[in-house]
Amino acid sequence: MSANVSLLEILLRTSVTFLAMLILTRLLGKKQLSHLTFFNYVTGITFGSIAAEIVIQKDLLLFTGLTGLIWWTFLTLLVSYAGLKWPKARIAIDGEPTIIIRHGEIIESAMARTRLNLDDLTMMLRERDAFSISEVEYAILEPHGKLSVLKKPEYQYATKKDVKARTPLHPLLPAEIISDGKYVAKNLIELGISTKWVERRLHQAGIHSVHDVFYAELQPDHSLYIDRRNPDQ
Repeated sequence: MSANVSLLEILLRTSVTFLAMLILTRLLGKKQLSHLTFFNYVTGITFGSIAAEIVIQKDLLLFTGLTGLIWWTFLTLLVSYAGLKWPKARIAIDGEPTIIIRHGEIIESAMARTRLNLDDLTMMLRERDAFSISEVEYAILEPHGKLSVLKKPEYQYATKKDVKARTPLHPLLPAEIISDGKYVAKNLIELGISTKWVERRLHQAGIHSVHDVFYAELQPDHSLYIDRRNPDQ
């Protein structure tokens, strides 16, 4: 009997904590989920630890645990609001970018201040496709610990503007138009595209029914990528 009660208690605590985390993480927002800063990273770990304690520790009252979880969320939101409201508070909480390389020269004082050694620096540069410090004009250590790199002009990739290649006037983000033989109405409305326009494109590709299309995607150049449905599946 006690085992059944214990199991039911665990299921209840887990379900309530799961629901609370779902709501609270939505309140914390995308910045917290992406771990943009070290503060966000530590906050996320602590948030998960509190939730785990609520589920596992039977001596901890469910109400008490949820109170702690909600209070931690409130404090995190309060700190985020302070960062939005006051720039000095944002610098104190999140830190600020540090220039490590300027005009191709390593700033040794910045290296020492950020406790970054040369091996770390060269590894981070390689992650940014810079295999030699001589290629780098600027390198900036961001508050989240990653390195932003601006290469010297002679080492940068040529753009379409550089080679004077033609570019679409209003490029679009690739968007799903048809999924499993059905129109994705939300995307059609957002893009201002009618089903008749799509049908004309399908007819041009020799397809006479939307049901014969497994997947279709509007491309940045306004063309349509079409994947036909496999009749054997």
